[in-house]
Amino acid sequence: MECEICGFNNPKGTATAIVIQDGKLLLLKRNEEPYKDQWDLPGGYMSKGEMPEETLRKELKEELGVDCNLDFINWFPGTAIWKDKKYAILSHAYLAEFKGEINLNKTENSELQWVPLQEVDPNTIAFDSNQAIVRFVKEKFSIDLRQLTKLISQLDSSTEVREINYYRSVLNGYVSKKIVDGELVGLGWIFPRRTLSRKQAVVEDMIVDDSERGKGYGKEILLDLLLLAKENGVEMIELTILSHRIAANELYKKVGFQLHPTNHYLYKVL
Repeated sequence: MECEICGFNNPKGTATAIVIQDGKLLLLKRNEEPYKDQWDLPGGYMSKGEMPEETLRKELKEELGVDCNLDFINWFPGTAIWKDKKYAILSHAYLAEFKGEINLNKTENSELQWVPLQEVDPNTIAFDSNQAIVRFVKEKFSIDLRQLTKLISQLDSSTEVREINYYRSVLNGYVSKKIVDGELVGLGWIFPRRTLSRKQAVVEDMIVDDSERGKGYGKEILLDLLLLAKENGVEMIELTILSHRIAANELYKKVGFQLHPTNHYLYKVL
């Protein structure tokens, strides 16, 4: 007799890591079927009673010999194959920041490579869920790090721009970018959040390159952020701006921001 439970095609849980360094995505070449000798993302199946973070930390330790920090990206449904049988899976994708040097375990993967994110062809990656993950991160994370660092240094020359923090900011909010002739010339970031009183958002890192100011790019970026806030039900937006940035102060007033009489405190934790 057939097992009734086996007739359900409920997805099996997997956990997958996205590792990006210097704008390059880490890929591993599979040693086993299915998809033997194809490029894959680090990760594996969840075991009974495991949280996806536990699974991924275990897999990364086994495959690459590293510990890691993890930031959740999204869920991605897909299919896998075992002995010519297809079944559903649900991949939990995480942005992974490694602690320590990679030591590849060649039992599961024969080699690794770092490929510029914009050059990765999702169709060459093993598993349809991983292909969807790669398409997602290419759209969300692709940026010229040199140009990003140049822009942020114009806001604060003492700021150290860590690549991983850009990806985290994308996951936690929305980055509006202005590209002109293939160059990143401006950006702004908005972070929606729910407080006890209302749904609010904060705008940070609003900057246009010195050589491109006066062309309306700042207003274009700001209006894009305000549209995102409106679409997400945000009731109030706040931002801070140094008083000597005259043009920026005037822009915010023209768009409708009002100077709020409050004391702005900063507490340095570390």
